Amino acid sequence: MRVLVHTDAAEAWREGLAERLPHAEIITSDAPAEERRRADYLAAWKPPAELLGELDRLRGIVNLGAGVDALLNNPALPRGVPIVKLRDAGMAGPIADYVRYGVLHFQRDFDRYARQQSRAEWREHSLVDKADWPVGVLGLGAIGAKVARTLADDGFPVHGWSRSPKSLAGVSCHHGDDGLGALLPRVRSLVLLLPDTPATRHIIDAEALAALPEGATLINPGRGTLIDEPALLEALGDGEAEGRLRGAVLDAFPEEPLPGDSPLWAHPRVIVTPHMAGPTPLREAVDQVAEAIRAFETGEPVETIDPEAGY
Repeated sequence: MRVLVHTDAAEAWREGLAERLPHAEIITSDAPAEERRRADYLAAWKPPAELLGELDRLRGIVNLGAGVDALLNNPALPRGVPIVKLRDAGMAGPIADYVRYGVLHFQRDFDRYARQQSRAEWREHSLVDKADWPVGVLGLGAIGAKVARTLADDGFPVHGWSRSPKSLAGVSCHHGDDGLGALLPRVRSLVLLLPDTPATRHIIDAEALAALPEGATLINPGRGTLIDEPALLEALGDGEAEGRLRGAVLDAFPEEPLPGDSPLWAHPRVIVTPHMAGPTPLREAVDQVAEAIRAFETGEPVETIDPEAGY
């Protein structure tokens, strides 16, 4: 059995998989082409089309991340090969911390205090209690559920949304189009943790933004395609004065790296981070990859993604 690894720090992944799969040959995409072509399994993050085009005997692919849009949109992706993605693998904790920071940034008025500092303005704002700061979490998969529960444990009223009905202790769950319409007017911070699918692209458009309360805030550690960027900029308004939307914390963008001429970089009420909300902890991720490959080899059930659904 030969496993091909393609990702940043591929050698560390190769060593980790070699420990867990001692009877397998683990190579990286730096290996000669004739060795790569004989790979049985691919463990990769955003593999180039040239690499995928070489691999005509794959029995399985493990996507080294929770987002599979880059892989599914690759024109060279072999058809009919089952795909497994990392499901949390330790990413949920850091993402929950990122979201907590984003919510507190606005709930405790740090955005306003930062602007006041630039003007040497000393003025205290009245504290809004957490109980009066409802948060919406769109996407209740493994990571979204962790984020929703964390915020609820912190004392925020949390509204979660998913396409199909779900139930989470301490979280008011909504689903479907009617559920989304009911959630948006209720929340002061909206968190996006949905996959990139045809149904979710630009789910946060001008209509959705208009449905949020005046002064609402947006936090996106999910996928960049979830937001209609021109509509977001319109809702944010120009300059120091707050628009309908008070501010946004953004970690994912349709084009990455975010182009240098994007107006988001310089917007005074936007925080831009370079897709760092949920780094993949190597130890836990390698364990998941090894388990998936063993399941492929033995024919045991393994949860594969649905390419049509996009997750």
